[in-house]
Amino acid sequence: MDVPPPAVGNAGEVMKDDLAEKCQKLFQAFLEEFRTGDGETKYTREAEELIRPERNTLAVSFADLEVFNQELATTIQEEVYPFLCCAVRNFARDHGDIPLGKEFYLAIQDLPTRHKIRELSSMRIGTLVRISGQVVRTHPVHPELVSGSFLCMDCQSVIKDVPQQFKYAPPTICRNPVRIQETQVELPRGSIPRSMEVILRAEAVETAQAGDRCDFTGTLIVVPDVSQLSTPGVRTETASHVGRGQGYEAEGLRGLKALGVRELSYRLAFLACYVAPTNPRFGGKELREEEQTAESIKSQMSVKEWEKVFEMSQDKNLYHNLCTSLFPTIHGNDEVKRGVLLMLFGGVGKTTMEGTSLRGDVNVCIVGDPSTAKSQFLKHVEEFCPRAVYTSGKGSTAAGLTAAVVRDEESHEFVIEAGALMLADNGVCCIDEFDKMDTRDQATLNARTSILAAANPVGGRYDRSKSLKQNVTDYAIARRIVDLHTRLEESVDRLYSLDEIRRYLLFARQFKPKISSESEEFIVEQYKRLRQRDTSGGVSKSAWRITVRQLESMIRLSEGMARMHCCDEVQPKHVKEAFRLLNKSIIRAKTFPAADPGSQAATPSLRLSFAEYRRISNLLVLHLRRAEEAEEEEELRKSAVLNWYLKEIESEIDSEEELINRKSLIEKVLNRLVHYDHILIELSQTGLKGAESAGEEQEVILVVNPNYTLED
Repeated sequence: MDVPPPAVGNAGEVMKDDLAEKCQKLFQAFLEEFRTGDGETKYTREAEELIRPERNTLAVSFADLEVFNQELATTIQEEVYPFLCCAVRNFARDHGDIPLGKEFYLAIQDLPTRHKIRELSSMRIGTLVRISGQVVRTHPVHPELVSGSFLCMDCQSVIKDVPQQFKYAPPTICRNPVRIQETQVELPRGSIPRSMEVILRAEAVETAQAGDRCDFTGTLIVVPDVSQLSTPGVRTETASHVGRGQGYEAEGLRGLKALGVRELSYRLAFLACYVAPTNPRFGGKELREEEQTAESIKSQMSVKEWEKVFEMSQDKNLYHNLCTSLFPTIHGNDEVKRGVLLMLFGGVGKTTMEGTSLRGDVNVCIVGDPSTAKSQFLKHVEEFCPRAVYTSGKGSTAAGLTAAVVRDEESHEFVIEAGALMLADNGVCCIDEFDKMDTRDQATLNARTSILAAANPVGGRYDRSKSLKQNVTDYAIARRIVDLHTRLEESVDRLYSLDEIRRYLLFARQFKPKISSESEEFIVEQYKRLRQRDTSGGVSKSAWRITVRQLESMIRLSEGMARMHCCDEVQPKHVKEAFRLLNKSIIRAKTFPAADPGSQAATPSLRLSFAEYRRISNLLVLHLRRAEEAEEEEELRKSAVLNWYLKEIESEIDSEEELINRKSLIEKVLNRLVHYDHILIELSQTGLKGAESAGEEQEVILVVNPNYTLED
């Protein structure tokens, strides 16, 4: 990339590029004279760093060039890059002991205008432009020959310093080609994403990995399309025919194409001199390489932004306000909103002493019937998160989700093309139609990614166990949709903007809350409660739904709650909300047989297994005996016993109809305990109860038969 040797004309005189040499002198003067507000030379210290063997690139701000000399900045945007590298070399040698053979490169940053990939055309070849895209394929680092010497096999003369760029030869410097494509935000509706090959050199090598969204500053160039040379050529054929009445005519080879010689075609590529994350503050490459601290995050924000973050951390209703601000256009689904919000905050990843990694990412699967805003949740998260990928499980394969090994068209080497999970590294991968994926495409990958999936239930249909009113809330949904179409701004109730939520999310995620001893005991207690409730049938045939995975989920959700409130310690109130949210997600699937029209009005019979009956009777006996020992007569009343039991199973009741059924069931259990098993005795103010009216039944007191022994 240094200055090529001057061309020699026919008369033997040297041809010079006066404009380029003038730009070189002006640019070198800029490096020597440009000073900061403190009066110090801005680029002198960076030039001294170039003495180190691993450094060979000087980064210069384009805004500084415009301040120093507007005409110079405009000229540099056209084509004088090799002469500028020569100016960097002279500037570095003036400020340090630099080896003579060392090459130097210039990286120009802060270019004001950013172009899309589809805007690149032949008119911009050779000019300095800035493009943005998402890296979808990376290649291994290749050796590159900048200039070489060739020996003539006829006259044995040696030709030195012949430029041989983009060809294989013994290594001198390294280049790293990557492929980028348009992001989903910039893509026009109904268009296929366009891609562009970007060539990275020097210190820019391996600075962009698959999944990164970066800005590339450099020059659009034209390179030979070597892949076209490897395609089969035109077959050489000799055709002949005998014409009627015209004698013999022979057709020979016509033109070079008939001999199999093909014209060399060219393609566009982008030679980048500077790579930077598109948005380093929110999900860029810098967040993955080093841990952020509160001070470093504060230094990236203005005073007004930091005050807003502090104000949000003091909000007592922050949980609800974040949910409504993040999903303002989705009606209802409050539990889903809370789950997705805690997924964005995430848990704390840990590493054991043996080196085993415990993930802190929270995965969410939304299961629901069609047209219940599942895809809208996924679209909202994809637009909100700076590093999120949306894909459909219907057309996704295991290679498309993880990674695929493909052969490069030019070098014919195998390279890795990133899938959705790799592109969403340290972000969120949204998979729609999750249930439509083939079982053969299920894959396991160690990815630092949260999965947000949406699926339809098996045999999803109208819930016949509930009334029409419980299945459809037509008025509320219709009113919400009409409001969105007619009064868009008024109908959206958003207390915090998306940028404010992103800043708060970035700040809150740097907290690493630890579980206190009190919270630890509370987590174990709630987990035991889930296990006992799930094995309530006396056998553990349904206990597979509550395993240690649910325990780990409860821990991650608790850590997410603590992070959201900027706490360094997980408190019992965080565990309580995590348990409630987890408990809501555990749905008992029930099947209701199709009944004929004549039997639809029949009341379903209440059935109970003996093991369940024994468990309930033991609970009631223990409660009554504790109340007798404490001499609490109010707790012995039949109505109080009913209310106590219904409160104990409150988390299992999801509807008013289920509450009525449970109440009727416990009344029948009490009736059997009194009249058939004689475990309980009903007492009234006059002693043993005979046959009283229904009004006096509320005053009945239940006591345990003194002769009854509780079995283990």
